[in-house]
Amino acid sequence: MTVAQPEGLNFDCETGNYHTFCPISCVAWLYQKIEDSFFLVIGTKTCGYFLQNAMGVMIFAEPRYAMAELEEGDISAQLNDYEELKRLCSQIKRDRNPSVIVWIGTCTTEIIKMDLEGLAPKLEAELGIPIVVARANGLDYAFTQGEDTVLAAMAARCPDKAPVVEAEKSERNAIAKLLNFGKKKEEVQAEESEYVDHPPLVLFGSLPDPVVTQLTLELKKQGIKVSGWLPAKRFTELPTLEEGYYVAGVNPFLSRTATTLMRRRKCKLIGAPFPIGPDGSRAWIEKICSVFGIEPKGLAEREQQIWENLEDYIQLIRGKSVFFMGDNLLEISLARFLIRCGMTCPEIGIPYMDKRYQAAELAMLEKTCQEMGVPVPRIVEKPDNYNQIQRIYELNPDLVITGMAHANPLEARGINTKWSVEFTFAQIHGFTNARDILELVTRPLRRNNNLKDLGWDKLVKEEAKV
Repeated sequence: MTVAQPEGLNFDCETGNYHTFCPISCVAWLYQKIEDSFFLVIGTKTCGYFLQNAMGVMIFAEPRYAMAELEEGDISAQLNDYEELKRLCSQIKRDRNPSVIVWIGTCTTEIIKMDLEGLAPKLEAELGIPIVVARANGLDYAFTQGEDTVLAAMAARCPDKAPVVEAEKSERNAIAKLLNFGKKKEEVQAEESEYVDHPPLVLFGSLPDPVVTQLTLELKKQGIKVSGWLPAKRFTELPTLEEGYYVAGVNPFLSRTATTLMRRRKCKLIGAPFPIGPDGSRAWIEKICSVFGIEPKGLAEREQQIWENLEDYIQLIRGKSVFFMGDNLLEISLARFLIRCGMTCPEIGIPYMDKRYQAAELAMLEKTCQEMGVPVPRIVEKPDNYNQIQRIYELNPDLVITGMAHANPLEARGINTKWSVEFTFAQIHGFTNARDILELVTRPLRRNNNLKDLGWDKLVKEEAKV
């Protein structure tokens, strides 16, 4: 008798447009993360309006970013690009004195073929300040891939040799400061001896400082020492990257950075699922441990404890369905976590899929579906939104996670939605932040339950009849 094999992952590509936030929005979180940086976005007034709207709440914080607006003279090549950029960067250096200026290229610089990579080294030598060029145009990149291009450019600037005075360097290191704050020198030395002897490990991906500390401590419990993070809090503290160093990513949209680290810096990539949800966090730590030949301790109990703490939220979504339209490239990881919570997912739309970089995550998604006894989602790269809307009408999911452009029209047709951009700006990594994911996912469902308790649904039906 033959046993039926479980259905594998089904991939499709509809070659639709990127219906996502513009990738230059990566400035919003990167300028806060890299404290001694200045971001100069080179584009048109439309780019400036977008940044004003996307980051308007930060207007009183004196942010370290600016807009180099291209006029008709720039676009028609009647002006000297070098002189204009020199004037702006000289003013930035005089007023703000950053450790690095990051040029963010936009659609316009791509269309008019502005040679930013050629201008930057010459201007860097003249002004004496590092200038990093990152192309984050919406023609080639989706929302969160803006961070990917910036980190890939910064990976080339990481020192390739450890400083001579390593002890002094570690004292200045941001991670060491966070972990050793308030401790005596003897206590720090005692804790250093707890680490297992393993090759250097650098983690890449921009995360808030509390999450950086959490993940660093989770690895420390297993005897694993994190040598550095890309990006660091300061450009002057970028991690050392020598040939043979191990690197691991924390976000699924950093495939270009991973490729740069492997090909240009000759690092070894640890292909692990991403630390999103208690299941992903455990798998991420276990994979790093396995590469270094370390037997993980207490992870099963840690994961089980988190699941127990999430039960009140899980009861709200167990047995319900979720549909991803595709926006921030976190879709695979979020779908895997929500399926483990008891949801079903008929389709995962995603703007861009690198099957090599997300191989471990895809394998874990398939395994999770088999263990939970639910159908494997259909994965659609670059989905055509018209076709997706028709499928949403047919499937009638309980929740659609979508970009901001489609949320209100879907809500008007009685479909529950959640903005995908909120997952980008929330703290969702690691064991302790899994609750924040479910807080976001269940919010529209809890809102509807509250409205039903107030009799609002009956009032809406009465008005519809009128």
